[in-house]
This record gives sequence, C-alpha cells and structure tokens, in this order.
Amino acid sequence: MSTLTQKDVQRVAELGRLELTGDELDLFTRQLGDILTYVEQIRSLDTTGVPPTSHVLNRPVDRDDTLVPSLSREDVLANAPDAAVESGLFKVPRVIG
Repeated sequence: MSTLTQKDVQRVAELGRLELTGDELDLFTRQLGDILTYVEQIRSLDTTGVPPTSHVLNRPVDRDDTLVPSLSREDVLANAPDAAVESGLFKVPRVIG
C-alpha cells in the first residue's frame, strides 16, 4: 500500500515549478500512488537466477553502418546564408562575449 500523500505530490510539483489545481492534486496523488504500488509488486518478485539485462532483447539492436551518398560541401555551403566558402565552414553569430 502506497503511503504517498498530497503533501508529497505538492512538494514534487513545487520542485518542478508546477502549479496544480485541487483536482489535479487529487488525480496525481492517486495515479502516482498506483504507480508506486505497482512498483512494489514488481520488486517483490523473485528474480533469483535471472541475469540482468539492459534491453528486452538482451542484445543491442543496431543497424550496420552503411555509406550512402551525401551532399557535397559546396552544395551545403551554397545554402548557408553567410558561409566561409574559402575555408569550407559556416559562419554563425557570436553568442558568448
């Protein structure tokens, strides 16, 4: 049984700079309490002998790196509003000091 209170939810909302109405506070307290109850059910399962996994398929799902044609540097720089074509770079406005 979850011991989550409205005061707990209000504190979390304040940390997130959220303003909750009374109805939202009731709803979120109930929903978060249900989530915590479910997590407790999962934590009570016996996982002895079950190896930890970082992915549901127990292996990374990556695609092979495949070279594909891309735009040439000249084509890309031709679309830039203020490119340094001679050096092959984009010019951007100064944002720090």
